[in-house]
Amino acid sequence: MNLSVEIAGVHFKNPVIAASGTFGFGREFAEYIDLSKIGGICSKGLTLNKNLGNKGIRIYETPAGIMNSIGLQNPGIDYFVKEELAFLLKQDTVTIANLGGHSVSDYVKGASILDKTEVPMIELNISCPNVKEGGMAFGTDPIKASEVIRKVRKATQKPLMVKLSPNVGSIGEFAKIAEDEGCDAISLVNTFNALAIDIRKKAPIFANKTAGLSGPAIKPIALRMVYEAANAVDIPVVGMGGIMNYKDALEFIMAGAVAIEVGTANFIDYNTMIDIANGIEKYMQEENISNLSEITKII
Repeated sequence: MNLSVEIAGVHFKNPVIAASGTFGFGREFAEYIDLSKIGGICSKGLTLNKNLGNKGIRIYETPAGIMNSIGLQNPGIDYFVKEELAFLLKQDTVTIANLGGHSVSDYVKGASILDKTEVPMIELNISCPNVKEGGMAFGTDPIKASEVIRKVRKATQKPLMVKLSPNVGSIGEFAKIAEDEGCDAISLVNTFNALAIDIRKKAPIFANKTAGLSGPAIKPIALRMVYEAANAVDIPVVGMGGIMNYKDALEFIMAGAVAIEVGTANFIDYNTMIDIANGIEKYMQEENISNLSEITKII
C-alpha cells in the first residue's frame, strides 16, 4: 500500500504529522516511539526571540478535550537553529518549522532566518496575537492575514504552509487569501476560542480568560472546515482537529486533506500516531486501495 504523500514538493512517507505544540522538538518523544514511523514533525511554535509564555494555569481538561493557554513559550528561533534543528534533521521523517510572531516584522525576520537553514518546510501560524495592533489575531483579520502571508512569502523560498484559525466567519475566504498570496499549502484548524470558569473562585480558570480548545470535541467542526477549505483552493490542505484514531484521520482525508496532524491525542497515548498510520494501511488493504490518493477528497 502506498501511504506516501507530497506537499509542495516535499515527500512524506505517510500522511501522519505531529502537530505543533504537542510534540516539542521531537526529543521529548524519541525515547518512547520510533520517529521514523511517522510522516513528519511540526516543531513547537517558534518566535523571533525567547518567549516565557503566559502566567497562571496553562492546561485545563474539559469533557472530550483540553484547553490551553501556553502563550507561545519557546527558546527562540536562533536557539532552535543552533540546538534543536540538527537533531530533527537526522530523523527519518520530515521536519516542519512552525513560525509564530507578534508583529509582521517578527514573522519576516523569523522566516528570513529559517530560509538560510536546511529545514524542508515552514508552517506559518497566523493565529498568534498581534501585540502591536492591540492583540488582534492575524488569522481573523483578512487584511492582516493577507499582509503577513505576502511579506513572509517574499522572505523565504522554502515551501510555505499557512496554519489557519477556525475563529472566523468563512474559512474558505481565509484559505483563498493564503492561496492568492502565494503559499504552497494550508493547514487547519488551530484551536477554538473557549472559556472555563472556577465556580469557587468565581473567576475564569485562565489568566487571559479565554483559551484554545482542542481534542475530540472539536472534530466534527474541524472536519467541516477542512472540507470547506479544500473546496475553496487548489493547493494541498493538511487537516487537524480532534483526530484520535485512524478512522478520524480517514474522514479528514476523504474530506479533502492530503495529510493530517495529530495533537491532543499524543498526550493520551504516545503511540497514537503510529497506530493511525498502521490503521490507515490496514484499511487500504481491506478496501483494496493501492494509493492514498484514491480516497483523498472523495466527498
